[in-house]
Amino acid sequence: MNTPDRYAVIGNPVEHSKSPEIHTYFAVQAGQNIVYERLLAPLDGFVDSVQSFVRDGGRGVNVTVPFKLQAHAFATVLTERAQAAGAVNTLKFDGDIILGDNTDGVGLVVDIIRNAGRVLTGKRILLIGAGGAARGVVLPLLEQAPAELVVINRTISKAVELAYRFADKGCIVAGDAKALQRSFDIIINATSSSLVEEMPPLDSAVFAESSLAYDMMYAKEPTVFLRFASERGATIRDGLGMLVEQAAESFFVWRGVRVNTMPILASLRGKM
Repeated sequence: MNTPDRYAVIGNPVEHSKSPEIHTYFAVQAGQNIVYERLLAPLDGFVDSVQSFVRDGGRGVNVTVPFKLQAHAFATVLTERAQAAGAVNTLKFDGDIILGDNTDGVGLVVDIIRNAGRVLTGKRILLIGAGGAARGVVLPLLEQAPAELVVINRTISKAVELAYRFADKGCIVAGDAKALQRSFDIIINATSSSLVEEMPPLDSAVFAESSLAYDMMYAKEPTVFLRFASERGATIRDGLGMLVEQAAESFFVWRGVRVNTMPILASLRGKM
């Protein structure tokens, strides 16, 4: 019997990761002979851990916190979206080539368009946050040609910096959260505020009954951001679909196979 190809998710912590369950499902569905494991790396030992994994036959890794910037520096070749994100969540090992990619933004876009049934082209999008999570999704969002992409952040200068970085890619501007008095079609929370049950800084006027409020975080119960949006009539969606879709894109990078994500998404949702 052929030896299965090895893949892993690397992080610290990593025991909570759903990636092994997701990718094992993908492999069975697609008839791919792989094994997928968790790889706990010391905080100061990311490169050593990856190199050891590759020596033992590893073909690729998903990278989670806090190693996405180190993975970006470790890659020998970066995709356009990894360059734009400034961070890497997927590494593929092929001889001397270490391909670094970032599938987070694609995961978000696919989840919104295919799973939530929303169109992004020609729409008004509000992106809350200007950190790594926000930066990772800007290019894929702009590639959908929205009417505008407005970025807000507690520190306005960071929103201005992010908008300037992508100014040549589409209609993106920085906004003042306190001054926004109009509604958006899509409102995306890319901050970590939901982890501490805090509401990001924005006015209720940004929501309309036709709006989709999307939180990149996910939990059994709606986050404070999603509750706030729902109370103002918006449709709400958490980031579980983004997690599954970014994993599917990583699987495609590694194996060249597109998978059906709906069954595993439904399974994970049912277990929450």
